[in-house]
Amino acid sequence: MSAPAPSVRLFVSFPEELVERPMIYEIVRGYDVVPNIRRANVEAHSGWVILELTGPHDQLDRAIEYLEGLGCRVNRMEGDVVEG
Repeated sequence: MSAPAPSVRLFVSFPEELVERPMIYEIVRGYDVVPNIRRANVEAHSGWVILELTGPHDQLDRAIEYLEGLGCRVNRMEGDVVEG
């Protein structure tokens, strides 16, 4: 059996100019990571998402760098945020 793919849980916040952009789709297509949206709030002026990404370490790092390069604030989270 192979080991499970690494995953990281992130809190990603983004400004108004990125609200309409399909950022999660872009990182899935560009970096071959698997997203799991745990919680989100998107409004006209800003938004945030608690996002779990699974994939190879280098691809996770590149996906995070991509989001930061767009202007997102990305913070790594520890522990289970949404139980159950």
